[in-house]
Amino acid sequence: MTKYYKVAGHVFSLTLTDGCTLWPRLGQYAPFETEGVTEPVFSMELLPGTYEADPSREVVYDAPTEDGQTVVKLFRERDGWTFEMSPDSSRACNAHLCTGPDFRQGRLYLDNRRVSDAIFAINNSLMLLFAFTTATLGTLELHASMTGNSGRAFLFLARSGTGKSTHSSLWLKHIPGSELMNDDNPVVRVWPDGSIMAYGSPWSGKTPCYRNVEAPAGAFVRIRRSAENAITPLRLPEAYALIYSSCSGFKADRAMADGLHATIEKIVTTIPCYVLDCRPDEEAAMVCAAELLK
Repeated sequence: MTKYYKVAGHVFSLTLTDGCTLWPRLGQYAPFETEGVTEPVFSMELLPGTYEADPSREVVYDAPTEDGQTVVKLFRERDGWTFEMSPDSSRACNAHLCTGPDFRQGRLYLDNRRVSDAIFAINNSLMLLFAFTTATLGTLELHASMTGNSGRAFLFLARSGTGKSTHSSLWLKHIPGSELMNDDNPVVRVWPDGSIMAYGSPWSGKTPCYRNVEAPAGAFVRIRRSAENAITPLRLPEAYALIYSSCSGFKADRAMADGLHATIEKIVTTIPCYVLDCRPDEEAAMVCAAELLK
C-alpha cells in the first residue's frame, strides 16, 4: 500500500506492505495525506529482509553523541547512500535507509521487530529525505518551535534544551491569539513570487503538534538565556548564521549547499531576525511580542 503526503507544497510517498500493522501508528501523517496526482519529490518503501553493508562503503558523517542521543550516520556507497540510525546511542543501529545518488528513492530495512524502533526509523527517514530533496527547491526544514499570532508565524530557534519550546508555551499562556503551529520541525519555503511561508509538518519532536497549517513567516528569533529580558535585531551575518545552523541538509553536497544558501539569503534579506536574551517568564513573552507584533 502506498500513501501520499503533502508538506509545504511538496508531495512524497510512503509504501508499506499490504496490511502492515504500522499504519495505525503513523496517524501524525493523516493531516497531510493527499492524492498522488503529482510526481513526488521522493518515495520511500519499507522492505523486508536485512541490510547487507557494502564492504567498500565510505563514512561521510558520524558525529559524536552522548548517552541517550539519537544516532544518524551517513555512508557513501557505489550506487548511492546509506543512513544508519538508532533512537539511542547506547543501542546498535538497527535501521538502514538506502538511497540513490539524488536521495529521491529510499529503501528502509529494519533489523528488529520492535514497533517503537520501526516508527522512529520511518519518521527519521522521511524527515531526512524531505530535507535533502527539497533543499534545492527553496525549502528549509528547521529545528525550531513555531507559534502563530495575528496571521503570521514566528519561529523560535535555539539549541536543544535552551528554551524555545518554553518560550512558545509562554506565548500561548500570556499573548492572546497565539497558537502552536509546530514545536520542533517546521518548514519554511521561499516561493517563486518572493513570498516566504512557514508550515507545520508531521515531525514535532516530543510535543505532538502535527498540524497542516501555514502562515507568512513573521520573524526568526534566537532564544538565549539571560538574567534580563531584552530583544535585539540581528545583523545580516548573524541572521544567516542563526538560520544556517538550524536547518537540516547535507551541506557537504554542493548543489544542496547552494540551494540552502540561496534560500537563507532570501529569508534574511526579507524577514526580520532577532536575539531574545531572556528569563523563562511572562515578561520575556511580553517583551518579544511587543517587538514582533508592532
